[in-house]
Amino acid sequence: MSGLARELKAAGHEVVVLCAMPNYPSMEVHEAYRGKWFVKDQFEGIDVYRSWIYVSKSRSIISRLLNYFSFTLSSVFAAANIPGKFDILMCESPPLFLGISGWWISKRKNAKFVFNVSDLWPESAEKLGVITNKFFLNLATKLEEWLYRSSYMVTGQTQGIVKNIQARLPNKPIHWLPNGVDKSIFLTKFNAGKRKELGFEENDFLLLYAGIIGIAQGLDVILDAAKQIPAQSKIVFLLLGDGPEKERLISRVQNEKIQRVKFLDLVSRTEVPSIVAAIDAAVIPLKKMDLFLGAIPSKIFENLALEKPLLLGVDGEARELFINEGKCGIYIEPENAKALVEAAIYMESHPDECKSMGANGKIYAQKYFMRENIAKNWMEAIEAEMRKEKS
Repeated sequence: MSGLARELKAAGHEVVVLCAMPNYPSMEVHEAYRGKWFVKDQFEGIDVYRSWIYVSKSRSIISRLLNYFSFTLSSVFAAANIPGKFDILMCESPPLFLGISGWWISKRKNAKFVFNVSDLWPESAEKLGVITNKFFLNLATKLEEWLYRSSYMVTGQTQGIVKNIQARLPNKPIHWLPNGVDKSIFLTKFNAGKRKELGFEENDFLLLYAGIIGIAQGLDVILDAAKQIPAQSKIVFLLLGDGPEKERLISRVQNEKIQRVKFLDLVSRTEVPSIVAAIDAAVIPLKKMDLFLGAIPSKIFENLALEKPLLLGVDGEARELFINEGKCGIYIEPENAKALVEAAIYMESHPDECKSMGANGKIYAQKYFMRENIAKNWMEAIEAEMRKEKS
């Protein structure tokens, strides 16, 4: 969303952001914002308004719901303090409940309500076993469909999401709004000594997972693969991120004395490209579920831009785009540790082919996934819908 906001601003549009107090990844409100209900910030020339949110390190469903609903409520009150008239209000889901606030604020501001779906919810929560209460799931499904119907336009992060919603609402304007890369990534100056700083030599073959360490990612496959790497190999798996599964995975590594796995310390967002530039390939896994056949993990794009080949453990749309069409890496069956081992060893032993896949990824990202073009296409779709409405 920050990338989209930057591109819209650069294209001459006025952009205002309403979000919660910053708390990721530690699930603690950052010190400068603690005890505050409403704050106005600036982000690269964009006005950013932040409102109160309840955060807790607890993973219980009650804590999670309080987290969601606290901002759902506080954002409505915060919006009353944001001056100006607006043409479009875009609301991000999940959390699905935030759509209630988005719809209400759009009515108060007389703006067209665009509902951006980055993950189908509650379908994802149900199939992952995060939420099992049937009454709650039925209510959430009714809310989901009401939000789709009540929106001026629905945007979906993947083509799978778009097709799913289009099948339910064939007459609703729906637009594919994928993740992508900023052109600034190609001008980034990297820390050339980052590999050594991390404690590795040039002949080590580094495979990085960077992102949420959660249930959906199925990261046990990396630990299981690490146990099967031959002794003569120089492969090391790096995990960078935070999430509900991190402590359990660290315990597994310690208890099972798993070698070749290192959890990196959390770093600022600006340091991540230097880490990506220092590795040899990226591991992009998800659990083996039909739910994820339409998924495109956002972490793919930065790796493509920085010419890192993918070990892609995601079937369906992602496989079709980045393996079959883009030739950006090797597909591995989700949750198949043996397949991950074989693909990793192949990359390690074929460095020229590995670099060629990385080069393909950069070309593919530049051709199809530049945020500048993604933002432009979305605005053209909105404007076309407005013209249709007037005619």
